Amino acid sequence: MSNLLSTDQVKEAIETALEGSEAIVVDMTGTSDHFDATVIWDGFDGMSRVRQHQAVYAALGDAMHGPVHALKLSTATREQWQDGQ
Repeated sequence: MSNLLSTDQVKEAIETALEGSEAIVVDMTGTSDHFDATVIWDGFDGMSRVRQHQAVYAALGDAMHGPVHALKLSTATREQWQDGQ
């Protein structure tokens, strides 16, 4: 991944790694390094919140050590999302 990431690149990385997930990604500052992501994935079922976030960080891989300076993250299963978490 290049030095800067678009919201589409972050979304694609998450959705590719977490098959069947839906990621809603917003560039918080317009600088392509501070993102707000909501990730909806049934694979989170039974995981602690920490494990859910670790799964998303793993999906972003090396980007978390470079291009992504900050990531505000919300995670939920589809059921939790529909119920308003």
